[in-house]
Amino acid sequence: MKDPTASSNVVFRHEFVVPKEAIDGNGHVNNVVYIQWMQDVAIRHADACGGTAALEAIDCTWVVRSHTVKYLKPAYEGDRIEARTWVVDMRRVRSLRRTAFVRLRDGKVIVRGETDWVLVSELTGRPCAIPEIVSEAFPVA
Repeated sequence: MKDPTASSNVVFRHEFVVPKEAIDGNGHVNNVVYIQWMQDVAIRHADACGGTAALEAIDCTWVVRSHTVKYLKPAYEGDRIEARTWVVDMRRVRSLRRTAFVRLRDGKVIVRGETDWVLVSELTGRPCAIPEIVSEAFPVA
C-alpha cells in the first residue's frame, strides 16, 4: 500500500498527539484505537472536501464493508502522529480509502490501513450507486 507523493493534493492530513486513553496494557497504542482513528480521519476528510454535505443532500451514508490494517511500529503516549488518508477509487457502490499513520519525530509509517466503504441509502438501508455529486466531492489518488 503506497502513500501518494508528499506534495499530492489528494491526501488529507490531520496531526494529533497520542492521548493516555489510547494506551493499552502493553504500554503502546491499542490496535483497536487505530480503527477508530481511521474512521475519524475519514470523517474529517469528508467534512473538509464537501463529501459530508453531498451525502446529506442525497440521504446516503457510507458504511464499512471491511478494514485491513498492518501494524508496523508502536506509538506511545505523547507521540505526535500525522494521519494521512486518500480515496483510491470510486466504483459502482463502493469506494476504497487508504490511511497511513506517520510518527512525526522520526517520519516512520507506523500503521497502514485501508477501508472498503459501501454507499447506502438512509431511506432503504440498501447499497446505492455513487452519484456524481458524491464522486466529485472526493478527489481520487
